[in-house]
Amino acid sequence: MSVEIERKFLVKNDAFKKESYQKKMLKQGYLNSDKNRTVRIRITDDTAFITIKGKSNKAGTTRFEWEKEINKTEAEKLLLLCEPTIIEKTRFLIQKGKHVFEVDEFYNDNKGLIVAEVELTSENENFEKPKWLDKEVTGDLKYYNSSLSKLPFKDWK
Repeated sequence: MSVEIERKFLVKNDAFKKESYQKKMLKQGYLNSDKNRTVRIRITDDTAFITIKGKSNKAGTTRFEWEKEINKTEAEKLLLLCEPTIIEKTRFLIQKGKHVFEVDEFYNDNKGLIVAEVELTSENENFEKPKWLDKEVTGDLKYYNSSLSKLPFKDWK
């Protein structure tokens, strides 16, 4: 069990792709997407995880997180039990200074949305901001994957 501290940003363009040292396909769904807790099933390449996240603090930067690797075949069966809609995206990893940015390019009903996250060791930790970062959306619930599964990007006004 741990506490996750992260900040989330929109991305201006696809310049991040040239800086990426790794990319992977992710497929994930939510068994529970309540605002106080989420239970997520995620398949990444050949691994799968179940993750429980608690409610974010007021700033949206910090929340409880528990994750455990599970069998991929079991994860595929659990995805069938998930709430609509399954999220599919490519995650790009980019090293910037001592931090790694995870940039998610979404597909299907969330096509056109690109979001970057950086994990920190404290809420006020400084980090080098890449030029392709845009507006900060930390704490804006509509950008949470659990929210995107309920109200996808294509349906935003």
